[in-house]
Amino acid sequence: SYEYSDFKNLEFDAYMIMTNELEDKSFRVLEVDNHTIIPHSLQIRMLITASDVIHSWAVPSLGVKVDAVPGRLNQLSFFSNRTGMFYGQCSEICGANHSFMPIVLEAVPLVNFLDWLNKY
Repeated sequence: SYEYSDFKNLEFDAYMIMTNELEDKSFRVLEVDNHTIIPHSLQIRMLITASDVIHSWAVPSLGVKVDAVPGRLNQLSFFSNRTGMFYGQCSEICGANHSFMPIVLEAVPLVNFLDWLNKY
């Protein structure tokens, strides 16, 4: 689940797309139905937590990895200096039916980010 609390309390869930529903040129076990959109060339701050078990929110191509622990609020800060898609996964063994848990960040120009926000 993702929440943009600075912008009209925008909230959504991102679920993995099953293999039989993938479009051409999509990555199996990495693609989600709702991408997390971020503006590039701006410092991004995220607050990470969990509600059930320990997870590890990791996007290796951005050099970020932070544990999501129930009852604890962890902070993460990063900077994307280019547009594009950044893929990651939960890198913790978090239990049955928790495998993979993909993460997709889409870094876009600020104008496109504001347009995306206005759609909600």
